[in-house]
Amino acid sequence: MDLARERIITKRPATPKCEIWAVGGGKGGTGKSFLTSNIASYLSSTGKKVVLIDADLGGANLHSFLGVNKPQYSLSDFFEKGLSLEEIIGYYRSGKGKFGLVTGDINSLDSDKIKYTQKLKLFRHIKQIASDHVLIDLGAGSHYTAIDTFLLADKMIVVIVPEITSIENMYQFVKSVFFRKLKASFAEAGLKHIFLNMWSDRNEKNINNLRQLIDYLGKASYEYKEIINGVLNNFTINVVVNQARYDEDILVGNSIKSVLLKYLGIKSNYLGYIEYDDIVWNCIRKKQLLLRTHPSAASAKEIKKMTDYLVNIN
Repeated sequence: MDLARERIITKRPATPKCEIWAVGGGKGGTGKSFLTSNIASYLSSTGKKVVLIDADLGGANLHSFLGVNKPQYSLSDFFEKGLSLEEIIGYYRSGKGKFGLVTGDINSLDSDKIKYTQKLKLFRHIKQIASDHVLIDLGAGSHYTAIDTFLLADKMIVVIVPEITSIENMYQFVKSVFFRKLKASFAEAGLKHIFLNMWSDRNEKNINNLRQLIDYLGKASYEYKEIINGVLNNFTINVVVNQARYDEDILVGNSIKSVLLKYLGIKSNYLGYIEYDDIVWNCIRKKQLLLRTHPSAASAKEIKKMTDYLVNIN
């Protein structure tokens, strides 16, 4: 796909903040970058201003899915050279739409080396991007940088393939995200020690999972219950099943909803599934966007439907 690169200087408008979507899942190879790039393509085709951020700081490849061979700037220019995030956004035109891209290919800096202050600076700049939507493509793993970036999102999306390792990695990732959010909320109330002590003493109190911890804390204090309810009311996971081949693969999404509710106590939406399709693999191999080259394919229609749903839910 030929993309005409253009630099666009934007002034930050006095409008509501951009809506941040983060795409994660814990395991690599599930199709996060494929989904993120095609959601961006669809949103931009509807006239939305979209910026993508490749947060896989050790192995960035989102630009390849967009047909971009060598981005001029990367997050290394933000972290190491002091450029602002707006300055390193490369804007590209694709069909009727255009999108911005920040690549995470930062050479000498990986996620484990990012300092806490650098992470906060990055988050601050992301929130100030002049765009309708910011889509963040997370790398594999459940390190703190990935978790905190996922928590930055207004809408959190996990992508899995119907394989046991992918499902297990996704569950561990979501559990780590939820645990960190609970801990941070108790810390904001000056009660971090209560939460951590309760968790460390869970065996003595016969607490076997996070759902039981939540129930125990909720019964122990009205204040604790209010904190937990505040987290639960604003914590929703959106699930996508990729590479579905059989009917039982499609049902995996509903099973995940039940597991997340039973063992973590959190609500989730099953956005839908993307069928296994050779067209998808051909697009990836050729560095083409599925929604541009094959907009009528079943997988393309599913992505459009998922995106419309995400746009319209609160």
